[in-house]
Amino acid sequence: MLLRSANLCKKFTPLLVATVVSSAMFLTACNDNDTLDDTAAVVPADLSVFEGCYTVSHDEPAQIKISQQAGAWVMQMKEPASSGRVWDTPEPLEAIKNSEVPQFFSIDPDNVDAVIGRPDRVLVLAHAKPAYANIDPLLDSEYLSYIYRGANTIYQVACDEVNTDILVNPHANIIIDNVNESR
Repeated sequence: MLLRSANLCKKFTPLLVATVVSSAMFLTACNDNDTLDDTAAVVPADLSVFEGCYTVSHDEPAQIKISQQAGAWVMQMKEPASSGRVWDTPEPLEAIKNSEVPQFFSIDPDNVDAVIGRPDRVLVLAHAKPAYANIDPLLDSEYLSYIYRGANTIYQVACDEVNTDILVNPHANIIIDNVNESR
C-alpha cells in the first residue's frame, strides 16, 4: 500500500507543482494590475485651470480670486471699500479627489478633470471637461461652485483691483417673509 501511495505522489506531484505555480503567477499578475490602477489614480489633477477670478454673473466684477502662492493654492474674497484693501487674507485650498464629486455636484465624476476646495469643504470648485460643458444644456460654464450646501455654475472673469461693497447693494436690505407665516 505504501508503494502504491508513493507512485501516486510521483504522478500527482508535477500537477500539484503546476497548480501552485500557476496560482502564484495569477495572484502576482492581479497584484501588478492593482498597483498600476492605484498609480494611475494618484496622478494629480491640473489645478492651474482654477487660477484666476470668478463671479456668479457675467456682468458682475470678480468676487473670488484663486492663485498659487508659495507653492500652495489659495483663495481670496473681495473686501468692502471700507477695509482699505481689495482682497482678504489668502485661505488655503487643496486638491479634492474626483470620487468626492457626487457629494457636491450632480455630475458624473468622469466629466470633471479637476476639483479644488477649502479644507472644511464650505467652498468647492470643479472644472467640467470642456467637451462635456459644451453638450450639457444645464451647464453654461465649465466651472462649478459649491458654497455651503448650494451648487451652481460660476464664471471665470478678468481679475480687477476694484472693491465690491456688498453693503451698498440695494438688494441687501430685502426682507423675505416665510411663506408659511404670511398666511
